[in-house]
Amino acid sequence: MKNFTFSTALVICLLIAPSVISKNIFSDKNTITLEYTYGIPVINDGILAAFFKKYSSLKKYQSEVTALYKDKAYQSIWYESNEINELGYLLYHKLNMIDDEGVEISLPYKTKIDEIFDESPEEKISETDTELLLSSMYIIYAKSVYEGLDAKTVNNLEWFLPKKKIAYATLLDSLIVNPKLLNNNNQVLFSQYYKLHEVLKKYRAIEKNNTWTPITIDSPFKELRPDDTSNTVAQIRQRLAVVGDLARDSKSNVYDEELMTGVLKYKKRYGLTLNYKITKDHIDQMNEPVSDRIKTLMLNMERCRWIPPSLEKGHEYVMVNIPSFMLYYIRDGNFEIESNVFIGTPLTKTVIFSGQIDKIVFSPYWYVPASIIQNELKLKMAEDKNYLADHNMEWNNGKVRQKPGPKNSLGLVKFMFPNPNDIYLHDSPAKSLFTFEKRIFSHGCINVMKAKELAISMLKEYNDWPIEKINNAMSGEKEITCRLTTKVPIYIGYFTAWVDREGQINFFPDVYDRDTHLNNVLFPEDKSFKTELMK
Repeated sequence: MKNFTFSTALVICLLIAPSVISKNIFSDKNTITLEYTYGIPVINDGILAAFFKKYSSLKKYQSEVTALYKDKAYQSIWYESNEINELGYLLYHKLNMIDDEGVEISLPYKTKIDEIFDESPEEKISETDTELLLSSMYIIYAKSVYEGLDAKTVNNLEWFLPKKKIAYATLLDSLIVNPKLLNNNNQVLFSQYYKLHEVLKKYRAIEKNNTWTPITIDSPFKELRPDDTSNTVAQIRQRLAVVGDLARDSKSNVYDEELMTGVLKYKKRYGLTLNYKITKDHIDQMNEPVSDRIKTLMLNMERCRWIPPSLEKGHEYVMVNIPSFMLYYIRDGNFEIESNVFIGTPLTKTVIFSGQIDKIVFSPYWYVPASIIQNELKLKMAEDKNYLADHNMEWNNGKVRQKPGPKNSLGLVKFMFPNPNDIYLHDSPAKSLFTFEKRIFSHGCINVMKAKELAISMLKEYNDWPIEKINNAMSGEKEITCRLTTKVPIYIGYFTAWVDREGQINFFPDVYDRDTHLNNVLFPEDKSFKTELMK
């Protein structure tokens, strides 16, 4: 059990006494009291009325937005722990891709919506305005994309909004389908959904048959290694046989070669360092309830609804999975590049995003973000007047940039796709970081271990970009930009459960605690769900 700390006491105090905060969020004389319950803003009729007075172009949606909050007991939809939640980012990306839905609409206040998701906005949008702007955009999106559908279907459009109490055993088993989006194969969701559904059936059978039995730990416990003998070894063997990492359960309590093979399969499926050691952390992970793994599967099935199935039908695309720290480049259904990546820290999270890679920049400059200048560089420059020169940096039009070269923080190549968060894929000089098990080191961008290989593969069909030219462009001497004549779709997703090409289910750590948040949305009655998975 963790030590009782001041932060623990603070959390308990907040749970006992929710805070009420007053903010003057409008330019007129109206002062709206924005209440927070357990850190989540609560909407009321006064706030709604004042909002639609301020944003008059949205007034025609007032009754529908009000009905939405009435159904949600006036709780926030788009915030979790004072941050925009995963669903908020999803909606934003849906709005930016609305043309793909075959819909042409003009979104009022789109500039303000962009500012909400801009890390350095010109104008700070209040939490209240953010909450209600997103809800208004949701209504506009639903009415536009699902126009003409029957009332029953429209009423069930809350597939990515908080649901009321639903038994987890039945949630997500039926599809909400927009007939406009049916493809020729009648597969209306991203294919991973159906793969996870098959695994879900297997894990429900395990739960029903009571074969997920707890593993007891020998006392005193020591790491288990090959040739060790222990009752715990026999129990681990039984578990690995149940989930399919072993073909049979020999019931032996000796850590033999057969079990070594099973342990490696298990560790590979969980994104763990591939060795034969079994630690207490590994056993604690195995002892998580099967109901938690079932919910993990279902949370990720829900995420599959958010990916347009057209993504995997295209000629090529890039997919990044944040929790697995992996990037995949797929061309004509073949996995041409698989690369380790490292991602943003919990304080500088890499965002969920879908877009189009439109250019590759070789030997790039790195324009240091204002937040890094303010929080890090100013202090270092104050301490050392030669800091910029020593790190190959310079001032350029009021900004700090790092010159091209092998020690440039972006490495020797970056892949650009327009987005308000100013994130991109790039190489890294810190190659050793790619060997870590949990790779969360960046300020939000995605560092790619095989960045050069990715560039070569993506330019394979460009006759004017042979490998020799790419090598010269990556010499680090001068920035050179290659604009892609055919943009490459990219999807940065968050999947803590994923079925690989061999049909094996993989589970990954909930690095940003998004599973916990999404679980609270889908299963508000259940507070027992845990998603540690070797954090």
